[in-house]
Amino acid sequence: MHRSSGIIAVELQYALASVAGAHLHNPFFDVLGALRAEGSIAAAARRLDWSYRHLWGYLKDQELRLGRPLIHWDKGRAARLTDFAEKLLWAEARIRARLAPQVENLATEIGRELSIAFNDDVRITTCVASHDLSLPLLKRLCQTEAEVLLDLHYEGSIDALRRMRAGHCAFAGIHLPLSRPDLAQRGSRVHQAFGPLLRLGKEKLIRVAHRTQGLFVARGNPLDVRGVEDLPRLHFVNRARGTGTRALIEELLASRQIDPASIPGFERTESNHLSVATAVAAGEADAGIGIQAAAAGKGIDFIPLLVEDYFLVCERETLNTPCAEAIVELLASQYWRQQVGLLAGYSAHDSGEIISLRRTLPWYR
Repeated sequence: MHRSSGIIAVELQYALASVAGAHLHNPFFDVLGALRAEGSIAAAARRLDWSYRHLWGYLKDQELRLGRPLIHWDKGRAARLTDFAEKLLWAEARIRARLAPQVENLATEIGRELSIAFNDDVRITTCVASHDLSLPLLKRLCQTEAEVLLDLHYEGSIDALRRMRAGHCAFAGIHLPLSRPDLAQRGSRVHQAFGPLLRLGKEKLIRVAHRTQGLFVARGNPLDVRGVEDLPRLHFVNRARGTGTRALIEELLASRQIDPASIPGFERTESNHLSVATAVAAGEADAGIGIQAAAAGKGIDFIPLLVEDYFLVCERETLNTPCAEAIVELLASQYWRQQVGLLAGYSAHDSGEIISLRRTLPWYR
């Protein structure tokens, strides 16, 4: 137990049991429940199949850890829980009730994932990707429609490419502002960030979707934000270095000859698009950069800046593997294109297309 600023944090370890319905299991509360039901340490020990000595020592250890008595240790009288112990049991019962649906869902998910491990027909491949709201759908459909377990991890686009180059994953998810070739021309920040990590003749791009990047602002746009030219007068929240979105906003500012140091909060970063949108919604910043879909349901407005392309990058040889073939077929399906089109600011009309770096990237033309 830790105390900080008047707040008490109790560390408890739970196990997830799935016999006769999923539930959380904690031996500490089993002990308190047995003591309440039996009224003596000896009877509670028999119920738990513990020795009297072990149960007595366990209770003393827990009292020392929590800094509160759990049992009225009156000699010659039945063991009674203290008010503190009764309140712990009451709180734990409420916790179980509130979490019951989530626990059941978690148990189902764990069971499904473990069943895949025992299914020899299911293939597994790893993808490290820049945060994108279509990827959870891709992961689910890979599993349900293609019997491919997509082991998905989120990192920035640059770090994702580095992980792929190091052999830690088969696919890297990145995004590029190809609708604005001026932002990705030779010598641009986008070129400087991605160019050294994309090798002609060695890697291929698989198109996942098009998505709209822009600025998150408060509902009604009370500060009358029109574009990046307004950022120096606003408190901003950014994405971290090593992300494609960070390279994008820096290039947009450079195109307007705006010094990033002139923007309050430019070095304040969040880990993904949703957290940037949440920061703006909470009033912690006047504006942030991110994809349109992340603004949905946040009670904020979105100012579009450009449409960019999201790709899975893989080595040329990887395209011939069963996992890659299944993913490409899925991305090219009409169902994928329909489902992705439901996300705000997304389009997938040419998803599944395999394209070369030379044909796609402006700095190679």
